Amino acid sequence: MLQLKSMNLLQLLGISALLILGPTIPPVNGYDKEMTVYVDAGKKECLYHNVKVGEIIDFEYQVIDGGHGDLDISFSLLDPIGLIIVSDYKKPENMHQHEVLKEGDYRFCFDNSFSMFNRKTVFFELIVEREGDPNHGDQQWKEVDELTGLTPEEFYDMKVQDIMDFIGRIRMQLTKVRQLQDLLRSHEARDRNLAEANFQKVNNWSMLQVSAMIGVGLIQVFMLRSIFETRGRMHHFWSKLGI
Repeated sequence: MLQLKSMNLLQLLGISALLILGPTIPPVNGYDKEMTVYVDAGKKECLYHNVKVGEIIDFEYQVIDGGHGDLDISFSLLDPIGLIIVSDYKKPENMHQHEVLKEGDYRFCFDNSFSMFNRKTVFFELIVEREGDPNHGDQQWKEVDELTGLTPEEFYDMKVQDIMDFIGRIRMQLTKVRQLQDLLRSHEARDRNLAEANFQKVNNWSMLQVSAMIGVGLIQVFMLRSIFETRGRMHHFWSKLGI
């Protein structure tokens, strides 16, 4: 009985040590940036970000407004020495992933030089992440085992590890949900801008047609009145034409 009680005490000490050491575990390094940029007609805009070897670049962009329904742009990703890694020509949206093998400032360029009049509004998201050290957690468990005298085969160790893995999966799913919501918002903004542009085109064209119809009607009334009027200047003009 005494041995069982001492075992429970050790388990409690082990769990307490895990709770104390848990916050000291360094988080996974990462960078997440969302931004909307404007690229004028005939211009090229570039952004820079420093990336280290072993990190992974996730880049996604979408043209949400281009004027007159022209939703496309050229994109290129260049490494620190200027070599092109990926290149898109006149695409409305795309996403790229690249594992960094050379440290330095990477260049993300949006090219709108092919357009002469339309300014483009581009929404993009840049994620730079690095996988954590797989042996770091094992080292933490070894330190806890040395303090408590417990082995990794104990049942509570597996349960605690399962909880940590489950929390990590929840965090990843929440990140994906947020990214999906941002993408849906960008789609909504693009569709709204396109609908407003089409609405303005229809209104302008309708006003032009109405003005033309009114002008033609007034000219017809004036011409008919001038034919039957005997004292006006137009009567002499029609008389010379034999009307």
